[in-house]
Amino acid sequence: MSPASSPTNFYLANARWLAAGLLCTLCSSFGQTFFISLFAAQFMALHGLTDGTWGSLYAGATLTSAALLIKSGQLADTMRLRTLAIIVVGAFALVCAGMAIHDSVVMLFLMVLGLRFFGQGMISHVGMTATARWFQARRGRAIAITSLGYGIGEAVLPAVAVLAVALVGWRGAWWLAAATVLIVFGGALWVLFALDRTPRGGETSGPAPGALGRHWTRPEALRHWSYWALFPGILTPAFIGTVIFFHQAHVSGVKGWSLAEMAAGYPAYAFSAIAALFIAGRIIDRFGALALLPLFLLPIGLGIVLLQASDQVWIWGVTLGCIGFGAGFSSALNGAVWAEIYGTRNLGAIRALAVSAMVFSTAIGPAITGILIDRGIALEAQGIVMMLWCVGLSAIYVPVAARLRALIAAPS
Repeated sequence: MSPASSPTNFYLANARWLAAGLLCTLCSSFGQTFFISLFAAQFMALHGLTDGTWGSLYAGATLTSAALLIKSGQLADTMRLRTLAIIVVGAFALVCAGMAIHDSVVMLFLMVLGLRFFGQGMISHVGMTATARWFQARRGRAIAITSLGYGIGEAVLPAVAVLAVALVGWRGAWWLAAATVLIVFGGALWVLFALDRTPRGGETSGPAPGALGRHWTRPEALRHWSYWALFPGILTPAFIGTVIFFHQAHVSGVKGWSLAEMAAGYPAYAFSAIAALFIAGRIIDRFGALALLPLFLLPIGLGIVLLQASDQVWIWGVTLGCIGFGAGFSSALNGAVWAEIYGTRNLGAIRALAVSAMVFSTAIGPAITGILIDRGIALEAQGIVMMLWCVGLSAIYVPVAARLRALIAAPS
């Protein structure tokens, strides 16, 4: 390996663009379920909401966000990424400020919608689309770095938020979030996105074609069997991961664990996700994203079924560690597979529908499992079904991956 092609030199030479992607995913933390749920008790007390009404409001806002993303995600193909990133960050900061001053259920719904749309959805979409477009030969490693933002946020922000609430109250914590999003992330992204990545050596920043040597449009992708074959697996990690985090209070009550004890599981999730990202990045760069397709759901299936293995609180950390490892694989796969199959010219539009569907799954997951819990079907029993789903899809994806490799290798 020549010095110019070494991993260290790759990271240093491309630090600007890798940092841009990472900051986008880290910024999204303020719109993710794990962060918003930290303030659930305050929201419910302020507005007299029950667990059911709060969950319904959250699901409604998230579903609306998913619908908006289908159209808005295409802006990543038509607008300059720097302009789009700054508009999204500016709107995101305003929404965080709105959370700090809101005083009605209607405003709470609108602000949660904004957090989910601009935070969980659009800023993540901008970062991942930019990274997949900027990098080709080492796309896997680049996406691993970009996806680190998710793990860093999950590892750090819960403790920071709890401290902020203790010092300045929950409204003050949202003011701090607004300032951080606007000044820290907005300022950094304004600088980092100022330059598009230019070709270096074996890398290319121009549009890279996908299967059959073509740049697929979204209608063409939607008419092809491959898109719908990937969809069930793409939705599963978001569904199961959100269910676990959203119902942690239920698990606490059933198992007799305190939430403080369970909080120790967050680092296990974050660190295993980070480790998986780098492993997945290496696999993608060497064998392609499709090599992960039969594998990425297995750790998630194992994690969800392990929850019933013990009533000792350490099993919660093991469960989150397994799910985090699968989430890391999933992030890397989602970042690379669409570009690998369909090319990068229309990547924003093609990814937008998948991102929207993932957001949709984070809305319906807590609702479906919550209804089943209310009807006496324990989350542990539901976990067995989720595990069988993961194993079954993994088996199906062995021949699916083989067919897609043949499609990519076929001449144009």
